[in-house]
Amino acid sequence: MKYQLRHTTRYEYSGPVSLSHNEARILPRQLSWQRCDNTRIEIIPAPVRQRERTDFFGNRVVNFSLESLHDSLEVHVFSEVTTSARPAQDFFSSMAWESAVAALREDWRDSNADTLEARLYVMDSAFVQAHDHLASYAAKSFTPGRNLIEAILDLNTRIFTEFSYDPGFTTVATPLAEVLASRRGVCQDFAHLTIGCLRSLGLAGRYVSGYMETLPPPGQEKLLGADATHAWLAVFIPGWGWLEIDPTNGCLPDERYIVLGWGRDFADVTPLKGVMTGGGEHVLSVAVDVLPLGDEPGEGVLV
Repeated sequence: MKYQLRHTTRYEYSGPVSLSHNEARILPRQLSWQRCDNTRIEIIPAPVRQRERTDFFGNRVVNFSLESLHDSLEVHVFSEVTTSARPAQDFFSSMAWESAVAALREDWRDSNADTLEARLYVMDSAFVQAHDHLASYAAKSFTPGRNLIEAILDLNTRIFTEFSYDPGFTTVATPLAEVLASRRGVCQDFAHLTIGCLRSLGLAGRYVSGYMETLPPPGQEKLLGADATHAWLAVFIPGWGWLEIDPTNGCLPDERYIVLGWGRDFADVTPLKGVMTGGGEHVLSVAVDVLPLGDEPGEGVLV
């Protein structure tokens, strides 16, 4: 699949800003199954300093500073993204989920580099902490001796069927305990919840941020800027790698999914953050377009 990606973030301030330092994670990753061409970022007003770096997780980060008075900030990203099938998934693995937990807990001298790296995603993070209630919810899928991948797919399906997509119910600060109790939330909540379930059992789950094309209601034209960022997760399979799952849609990510970045949770892939002098109150607006180039659009999904 080939897409034209456009992402616009705009801040409107109630008062003038004299100085701001910012960090943006809005450039898509280059991966073995994802190629990004003609990528550019446009910042208005033009920054006095700007540089790109790679963070601890391998995400592309743009740091920039503004030192002149301004009452708004716009950040535009444009990229042509070509996606292909993910690496073949080892659905024939006979590993029980308890064996995966044991592999993540073994002495570091007996672990390979991939397993050592995956241990980072077993530990608590800013938005995801292990809890007995999460472990209890996951236990219905992770029964004793059950195949690891089978258990993961079952948990993915259960969250999709047992939880309601409700964009007005939660915020980024809503605790996982509340999401679990209410059975409501959005993609970010469902990704965090699933990661919390996995970590509560001793498994490694990492948060993935990105995009996917959405479709308008039948008979209506697609509105520009109507797409949105999406969140899903990946689970570490010892001896194979990372298996991506999407509990919001109850499926496995495919060529329609564009990876922006990944980390322990949303805090590691916040699209735009910074500090400033002045500004007062602000209004944030975001517009995203994921436009297919030479391909038919896929089925509509929740983001």
